[in-house]
Amino acid sequence: MKSYYKLIIGSVAGAALGYAYYYFIGCNSGTCPITSNWHISTIYGAAMGLIAVFPSKKKEKTTESK
Repeated sequence: MKSYYKLIIGSVAGAALGYAYYYFIGCNSGTCPITSNWHISTIYGAAMGLIAVFPSKKKEKTTESK
């Protein structure tokens, strides 16, 4: 359950950063495919935030014996 919260927070943070990128830096001419539309920029940011926090591989516990 804890990992779901991490994924949700990552995607929401990414969406907020994607919208902020559109708002502050965005493309005015409309030729930029990602930053010319706030919908696409927000969805792209959410996807990048989700990828950033997505667990790639579980760590295995190792025990050393003497």
